[in-house]
Amino acid sequence: MPDTTPDPSTVLPALPALSAQAERLIELGVHERAGLTADEIRAFAARAEAGADGAGALLAVHPDRAPASALAPLLSRDGKPGFVVVDMPDVDEFAPCALELPDAPLYLVTGIDRGDHMSNWSPDEALPALTKEDRTPLVLTEGIHWVLQQPEALERNLCFMTIGSRLRKPNGTFDARTPAIWISNGTGRDGRERRNAPKVGWCWWNNRHTWLGFASTTGRRG
Repeated sequence: MPDTTPDPSTVLPALPALSAQAERLIELGVHERAGLTADEIRAFAARAEAGADGAGALLAVHPDRAPASALAPLLSRDGKPGFVVVDMPDVDEFAPCALELPDAPLYLVTGIDRGDHMSNWSPDEALPALTKEDRTPLVLTEGIHWVLQQPEALERNLCFMTIGSRLRKPNGTFDARTPAIWISNGTGRDGRERRNAPKVGWCWWNNRHTWLGFASTTGRRG
């Protein structure tokens, strides 16, 4: 496996202030999808912004309130809306795995990294490396929230997987698909009209992709 030292050339600018993130979610109507009022989101952001851990954090809505299927169409790139691939109709069944989300409708995700230094690793290789670094992988909805707030987090050849979300089959084993967010080439069943659109799809657990890193976080708090 390649060196795990992050490349400073791929460091993204800081996330917007939490108050600005709150307004972005309200503008997109996420609060309505989540059964929250605009004032509830603004109040949470204001409290968090006043705290010591608020700087640089991502404001996320719990997937129980706003699942991936509701958030993906809100993504946008080159004027084209995001979408979920047609062969992932069960996208909302991919649940947090081996990690705990705060038991709250709104929470913060801190220390996000796209994991570019793990490009061309398989999820099976990346997960233990992240654990060794005291990091946990993002779940799919957190990855979508990140791109909603910071579209430049998704770049050609620098996209990412969200292996914190897995689908457990009825027999107790995991589905081999693992979620990822990247940019459509407009080929196959995506359709040419979706070229350059943000795309929620999947890759196999043991496969490597040169253009996919592994997004992760240093922690979450409600």
